[in-house]
Amino acid sequence: MRTVKRDAFLTGMKNGLPIAFGYFPIAVAFGLLAKANGLPAVTSILMSVLVFAGASQFIAVNLWATGTGCGEIVLTTFLVNMRHFLMSATLARRLGSQPPNVKALIAFGVTDETFALLAMGPEDNRDPGFVAGVNTAAYLGWVLGTAAGSMLVRGLPALLQSSMGLALYAMFIGLLVPGLKGSKANLTVVGLTLGLSAVASWGPPWLTAIGKGWKIMIITVIACALGALLFPGEEEGEGEKDAQ
Repeated sequence: MRTVKRDAFLTGMKNGLPIAFGYFPIAVAFGLLAKANGLPAVTSILMSVLVFAGASQFIAVNLWATGTGCGEIVLTTFLVNMRHFLMSATLARRLGSQPPNVKALIAFGVTDETFALLAMGPEDNRDPGFVAGVNTAAYLGWVLGTAAGSMLVRGLPALLQSSMGLALYAMFIGLLVPGLKGSKANLTVVGLTLGLSAVASWGPPWLTAIGKGWKIMIITVIACALGALLFPGEEEGEGEKDAQ
């Protein structure tokens, strides 16, 4: 039994390596940003170790640099990360009944990219060991990248720092595209999300003025709700295949 779990974990680590490689340069940029704003290396590394929140860490550092209070920083990052409620609920259904400590450990490691890999991948990714392996690879990539960025004696050129941000988008697209093949539901939801995002970004002023965190949450809820209404039987169909 232990061998099976270990094999699943190692397979998950292997599948999570592209995410880790994508996270590393972004984390380096975060470490450099934290350093530029006066945060000690130990503080920025601990933030990645204990928080592991990607974009929220960038937001927190920027808010801290402008003198924003702790309460406002916590509230802002909470709103930005509200989408994790939806992602965790989806993964909980796929993983089935698990001990609370396993659920807590998996929940800590859920990110946008690991969710994309786990939610739209093959049946093997329903194994807790596989999920833990994917999350661990991503976690190590982020923490090690933060350490490298925060401890650099001299910062990287500004052009190179800004280009690092493109790696995250390229990686996410690479994870998303395979899950669209053969799934009309996934393709439709992604199309709805793109359309809603475009309207929210270039639509009426009252709509574009909404905060980014709220936009992400609202668009996610609307797109997923429409997807569930348009394709109510797909989840059941998957369940029947699994039972066979």
